[in-house]
This record gives sequence, structure tokens and C-alpha cells, in this order.
Amino acid sequence: MSVNSIARTSTVKHYYDKLTLTLHWVTAMIVIFLFASSQIWEQLERGTFWRKTLQSLHISFGIALAAIIIIRLIWRATAGKKLPAASSSLLMHRLAKLTHWALYLLLIAQITLGFLFRWAQGEPFMFFGLFTVPDIFNVDPMLRRTFGMLHFYTAWTIIILAGLHACAALFHHYVLRDDTLRRMMPPAE
Repeated sequence: MSVNSIARTSTVKHYYDKLTLTLHWVTAMIVIFLFASSQIWEQLERGTFWRKTLQSLHISFGIALAAIIIIRLIWRATAGKKLPAASSSLLMHRLAKLTHWALYLLLIAQITLGFLFRWAQGEPFMFFGLFTVPDIFNVDPMLRRTFGMLHFYTAWTIIILAGLHACAALFHHYVLRDDTLRRMMPPAE
């Protein structure tokens, strides 16, 4: 056991449970991939193998994100570990709660817009080639551009808000020197 892990173990009193940590970091990685993949394929020529591959992966990971968000919300409501606020500031606590719920709402909106956009295109879409997502709604193809535009702007809003969320965690860690960031990391064994 290293000196740092001993110090971490003795100072951090509260950690999130493993499932909460896993869902948080998997969500973060998928959101980054989804955003990056869309930015990359926009630079590629239409109809090329890599553009189609990135779009297919984007759709599949978007579907996976939908499942993860559902699991996160159920876990949070039923069994997820609730920790006391790391900061004693009521304002910071409220801002953190507002940011978390805004991210959840934006992610739900983004996933919904992604599905509506694909359904408006009238093309089937698959989950990693395993199954086709059924056409649940008959979406007017004339709304395709609107859904695409909303999907685009919602993506940027999520990235900006998630960036602020990450900056706030770093502020807590380096300026306030509290355990906000550490408790989102797996505890040292």
C-alpha cells in the first residue's frame, strides 16, 4: 500500500458505491465518444466507410447510453449510496444538485432527439449489428432537420455543462481541498 493510498484511505470518509462509480465513468466516456465521433464524421466525405462506421457506432453507443441512463435513474432512486455534501456551502450543494439534474434531463432529451431524428430519416438503425431498433413512432420526415438541429445544440450544451461539472470537481479538489473528487474515484484497497 502506497503512502498516497494510506492518506486517501484515512482522509476520505465517504465513497460512492462501485455501481454508482462505474455508471458515472462509463456515462462520461460514452458521452465523450458520442460527441467526438460526431465531430470527426462531419469532416469525412459522405458515404465513406469510416463515416458510416462512426455513425453506426454513434447510434449503438447512443442506445447503450439510453439503457445506462435508465439504470442510473433507477439505481439512484432505489439503492444508490447517498452521501452528505462534501462542501458545507448551501449554495454549492444546490448548484451541484441543479447541475446533476440538468445533465440527466439533457441526456434524456438528447437520446430522445437522436431516436426521433433516426425515425424521421425512415431508415432502420441497429445496436452493434445485433438487432434493429423498431420504429415505435411514425415521425414526419419534414421534422428531420429540426430534430437534427436540436440534437446538435443539445450535444454542445451537454459538453459545456459536463465541462463545468469537471471544472467544479477540480476546483473542489485543488482549491477547497475537500473530498468531492476523491469520493468519485474507487477507494484504495
